[in-house]
Formats: sequence, structure tokens, C-alpha cells
Amino acid sequence: MPTFAAQQSLFRAYDIRGSHKLFTPNFVDALGNAFAHLYTALPSHTKNRFLKTNSLKNSFLEKSSLAPSIDSKKVIVVIGYDVRCGSNNIAYRLADILTQYGMQVIQLGLVTTPMMAFWAEQYHGHGIVVTASHSAKDILGIKWLINHKSPSSIEIQRFYQQLLGSESKSQFNSQKDNLDQNTSLGFIDKSLKDQTDLPHDQVTTTYIAAITQVFEQIYPFDKKSLDNNPSSSNKLDLIVVIDCMNGATSTIAQRLFNCFCQQVIMLNDTPDGNFPTGNPDPTEPDRLKQLQKNVLDHQADIGMAFDGDGDRLMIVDNSGKVVTPDHLLYLLAQVALAERPKPLTDSLPTSQILFDIKCSHHLPIMLSELGTKPVLSKTGSSLMRQQMQRAGSPILFAGELSGHFIFNDSRFIVYDDAMYAALRLLHWLSVANEGHGKNALTEITQRLPAVVNTADHYLPIPKTSVEDCSVVEQLTRLCQYLRRLVEASVEDNADHYLLDTCPPSLCRCSENRQYITLEQARYLLPIGTKLSCIDGVRLDFAHGFGVLRQSNTSHKLTARFAGDTLNDLKDIQEKFAALCRPFDQELAEQIAAIPAE
Repeated sequence: MPTFAAQQSLFRAYDIRGSHKLFTPNFVDALGNAFAHLYTALPSHTKNRFLKTNSLKNSFLEKSSLAPSIDSKKVIVVIGYDVRCGSNNIAYRLADILTQYGMQVIQLGLVTTPMMAFWAEQYHGHGIVVTASHSAKDILGIKWLINHKSPSSIEIQRFYQQLLGSESKSQFNSQKDNLDQNTSLGFIDKSLKDQTDLPHDQVTTTYIAAITQVFEQIYPFDKKSLDNNPSSSNKLDLIVVIDCMNGATSTIAQRLFNCFCQQVIMLNDTPDGNFPTGNPDPTEPDRLKQLQKNVLDHQADIGMAFDGDGDRLMIVDNSGKVVTPDHLLYLLAQVALAERPKPLTDSLPTSQILFDIKCSHHLPIMLSELGTKPVLSKTGSSLMRQQMQRAGSPILFAGELSGHFIFNDSRFIVYDDAMYAALRLLHWLSVANEGHGKNALTEITQRLPAVVNTADHYLPIPKTSVEDCSVVEQLTRLCQYLRRLVEASVEDNADHYLLDTCPPSLCRCSENRQYITLEQARYLLPIGTKLSCIDGVRLDFAHGFGVLRQSNTSHKLTARFAGDTLNDLKDIQEKFAALCRPFDQELAEQIAAIPAE
């Protein structure tokens, strides 16, 4: 049995994450060795170069006298960690191992995940952050970048196999045994121990300076106006309430937002890995009640909340109402479109806005009205980033229901940075909607279409009679089958006949064969219903939508439904329940019983 069989569950679609009990010293050492192999095995042209993909990159380090001494012959990896108990120890152990393999490690200390990405961008694009993001306090995790990119799910599984492969072990052990022996005797060559701990002030100052430069480019500061009126201020006339949820943004948010806003009120801004107010997840139901209350109490213009590692954003307007992620995505898409750099030619190519499969049925319609092309994507911010980082990508902005938002306009890093996204929104609201004052955000969101929806609901995965055919695959085949037959019946002017819900030619998974009438099929998938199978099953109806998919972060199904009215919502849930009933009666009942938010 493999030594790290118990740790296999940690290797998920986007990262390594799970119970802190599984992060044993032996496992952490094995991870360090695996990361060393991963970075040293890269092609030489990706190791020792400074990639300059935009004007921000390297400009601050090149000017700074505090920049660490760089050995151009070595692989450079930046490493940081979040507030969780044990994250710092793992980060320093990984750093020790990487330096033993001859790499140069730059320790960032306590940072957000986007800050790690920013600093990785300044060097070779390699970085590691020990974080479990928005998960509960007893969860640990690790995210990493290779040449500026997050690993795919396939690459993460391959990484796990490296821990188990005898070839990898023998390769690591022969080198590491010698290093460990030298370490114990005090004979490590200093050239192998190349680790730089950056002062926290430098880590944050450089990051803030880069963001400041973005807004100087978008909204050039009128120095002459200030000379004529010395009492004026170039700060935004806003009262902002920020909830850091005791996460990694706690050490920087106030300093960053004080640079731009007249008044900043902080909540839960003491780093605390015990998360005394609850999980650091602003998307959890009722998680923003404290923020909503403080926005009203302080008569603030806006409230914002960041998750544990600073890559998720939620917003509360000045009336104390939570702005739905769908609406926030739409607003930030407007920001990206309004503030995109002017092209060198008069022609402006049609940009694309990426949104994930859990977003509402109204969103693509609203985005089309902005003159952009909406593109449906699988859920997962790392998957979205991979699409945006392709050469010549027309994707200007991407967002998903979980609060990840990514700008791709060559102004800053292509990463889901919650604080940066919030500042882009604040500037746009203040400048583009100057006449609306404090009610700008509320007035905009009140004009957007409202929906009645369920939360993103987790359901147990039913067992199927054939292991290689999941209930989602069965549902996919059934919907594709019914759609073809319903469309064919229109062409044939057929009024009625029986349809097999599980024809042998399409599916061999269900032992419970059932038949429905054509009339029932037309009710379940009316003409005009849009079916998407890129990530589970999504059905868009005239007055709502539903999606059922396999979660990427847990062994669960996730379901979400929305309708223009409560009756529309219930009707869509009943349709999904009826479609699932031939495969699993209990799942059908669970879907029908999901409450509206």
C-alpha cells in the first residue's frame, strides 16, 4: 500500500487541501521534494528569465534598493502563507527543502494568494502559498504557480503520483540523503542555502505601489488642479466598511484602502487562524450580517468582505443589501469595458466576458447588451485564468458565482485579486457615476433583474450500478436524448408516443427503466430550452435555469436553481427532480426540497 494513500483525497481540482491531520512531517517533506523536482525539471528557457508581459512587471524591483540579490542561474520561487495554525511552519519547511536543491527562495511571510501571484510575476512566475482559502479552521492547503500558471487538475493528480512513484523517490532520496547528512553535520554549502526573507513592509509597499500605478494610468491625476486648490484631495469621497474575516487581508487592507478612500472602517482585521466569527467565506448564507449592520450604522457608501486568502469578494450596498455575485460580475464587467486601454487602431475588437456555469440566466443577456460576447465556462477560477493567459485571448474579464473576479486588460496581474477588484469598482462608481453620489451602487443594482434562487446546494453523490457512469453522466445522456426526440417530433408533427428514459443504445446504467410520453418530454425540455454539458448539466428555460454538477472541491454534487418568480423556481426544481428520478429517487426528492434563499 502506498505510503501516502491517505493523502490522495487532498489532491483536488485546483489545489491541495484537506484535514490538518494529513499534513504530517513526512508528507510535507515529500511535498518539498516533489516541488523541487517540479521546478528543477522545467525546460531551461522557463527557469532563468524575467518575463515582461506588461508595464508593471519588474518596474518596482528594478528601481528598489531593497530588491533581493538575484542569481540569474538559479530557479527563483516565492513562498508565502495564510493565517492558519501550521501554515507558516509548512511554508518554511518547503523553503528549506527547495534551497537544499539549489533554488533561490524568497519568503514573503503572511500574504494573500494574489500577493504571492504578484510577487511571482516579478521573477520567473514560480510561487507557492500555504493556504486553505475560505475553508474551515481545521483545514490546511497549498496553491502554487508554475511559470505564471496554476496547475490543471490532471497536473495535480500527476503531482500526487510523483509522491508515490518509486523512480521519483529514488531520485529524490539519493540527493536528499546527502543533503540531510550534510545539514546534520553543519556542512551545507551556503550556495545551497539561498533564502531571502523580505520585510513585510517591502512586500506590501511594492504591491500597493503597483496598484497605485494602475489608477494613475486609468485616471491621470490633475496636479495643476491640486496646485490651484491645495485643500482638495485626490482620494475618493467614500466611507468604506471592510470585513477581513480575520484572514490574510487583515495585515494590508486598511493600509491599501486608506491610500484611495477618505474613510475606512475595519472589521475583523486581526489575523487569527481560529476564525472566531466563522469560516472566512463571505459567500456563506448570513455570513455578512455584521458587515450589513455596520454599513447602516456608519451610513457608509459600501461594504466589502474578503475571504481567507483574499481571492473572493462580496459587496454590500449603502442600503445594507448584499449585492448578488451575478450582479457584481455584471458591474465589474462594465468596469472592465469602460476602462479598457485604447487600441492602437480605430477598430476595437469585440471582447469576451467569461462567466461560470452557476451564474443566472439573465447574465448573458445583460452582458450582450453591453456590446460584448458572453462566454459560458466551467466553474473554477484557475480554469478561467488558463483561458485568459492564452496568447491573443480576447477575454477581457472573467468572474464566477463564488466571488472570483479576474481582469485581463494588461494593467495588473491576471489573477483573482479581491482587493484589486474592489478598488476598480470603487473608482468606477465614483468617477463614472459622479452625479449619483452615495446611492450610485444601489440605484444601479435596483435596475437589474431580480431572481428567486436557491443557494449553491451540496448533495451526496448517489451510488450507481456501474461505477464508470455517474448520475450526472446519466442525466446528461437523458437530456441530450430527450432534446433530440422533442426537436424531431416538431419536424414530424408528432403528437404523442412513448419515450424510453434509458434506451440501451445510449445508457446501460439504470436498472430502473421507465417510459414517458412525448407530452411529458415537452414539459421537461420545452422547445427553446438551452442545454449545456460542459460542466455537469445546465438547462436554461424561458424564466429561469438549473444546474447539477460534480463539485471540484469535495465528493459532492452541487445544485443551483433560479427563476424569475418563486413559482418559476419551483417549476424548474420539479423538472430536474423528474429528470433525475429514473436514476435515483432520493436525489430527486432532495432536489425538489431545496429551499429558496
